[in-house]
Amino acid sequence: MDTARDSVNRRFTVAPMMDWSDRHCRYFWRQLSQHAVLYTEMITTGAILHAGPERFLPFHQHENPLALQLGGSNPQDLGRCAKIAEDWGYDEVNLNCGCPSDRVQNGMFGACLMAQPQLVADCIKSMQDNCSIPVTVKHRIGIDDMEDYRDMVAFVEPIAATGCKTFIVHARKAWLQGLSPKENREIPPLQYDMVYRLKKDFPDLEIILNGGLVDLASCDAPLQQVDGVMLGRAAYQNPYVLAEVDQRFYNSDAPVKSREQVLLDFFPYIEQQLSAGAHLNYITRHILGLFQGQPGAKLFRRYISQNAHLKGAGIEVLQQALQLIVDERERAEQYHNDRLQELSQQS
Repeated sequence: MDTARDSVNRRFTVAPMMDWSDRHCRYFWRQLSQHAVLYTEMITTGAILHAGPERFLPFHQHENPLALQLGGSNPQDLGRCAKIAEDWGYDEVNLNCGCPSDRVQNGMFGACLMAQPQLVADCIKSMQDNCSIPVTVKHRIGIDDMEDYRDMVAFVEPIAATGCKTFIVHARKAWLQGLSPKENREIPPLQYDMVYRLKKDFPDLEIILNGGLVDLASCDAPLQQVDGVMLGRAAYQNPYVLAEVDQRFYNSDAPVKSREQVLLDFFPYIEQQLSAGAHLNYITRHILGLFQGQPGAKLFRRYISQNAHLKGAGIEVLQQALQLIVDERERAEQYHNDRLQELSQQS
């Protein structure tokens, strides 16, 4: 890999997720991991070029390393947007060739582009010619009747010939007719072996595996075969799964934060955003899973959901929600201690 062009360490990445991985969510994730590479939601070239980058591209500098994912199929437009991404301070620009939704297909981007590898290669070349940050591709192992490994190779080869080195591969096919986007994330079987074979046959490419990874332990075996992994829904629904990423994958000696500390460290950002006119519930929707599996988690989620949307809601909503967690934990510990005492007396 051309390290002069690409200094992004993609050992562990968090997927672009429509309606989820916005700038508030990414800043929250940064309280858990300083090193994981984060990806924006997919943003179309038309949105950037016609509505303006000021609406879609702002981010906090603490979100880096950060990649902008683009949706589009016009090489010239993608080239212009790649230059804009670099000017705005993104570390990478990624082309979406994996989203299966009807709306995306109608716009001639996403997974349907896997049927046009030369067009994708032309798009990637234009992006490379217009920026000096790395240009990467995210795609499926195939679509519709693309049945075997050779079909995926036929997609990858012309893109790799442009000098593109990084391929993020969702290890499921996408059925463009008959399955919803949600079903396309669950029904087609995972085929990790195809992704592993791609890395074996193209050792000079950086291959990142996406799909079916639910926690950090599930990443260990794939990382023996490929260069990096990408977590998606698991990182959103149970964000504390990211708490040990830096220690496990980046050799960090920083202490692992508690859930409470993660939330407290997020408070200054929330207060700054509220003072700038943001609504609390636009931010707090991303943190509802922080205490998943812990005593009081349901109370935490419920209190925020019932109060964060109210007019004038501020940081006190989160302070009270956190207190519910503390109170519930103390009750659970007291119950546990009482039971131990009863058992010892009985014996």
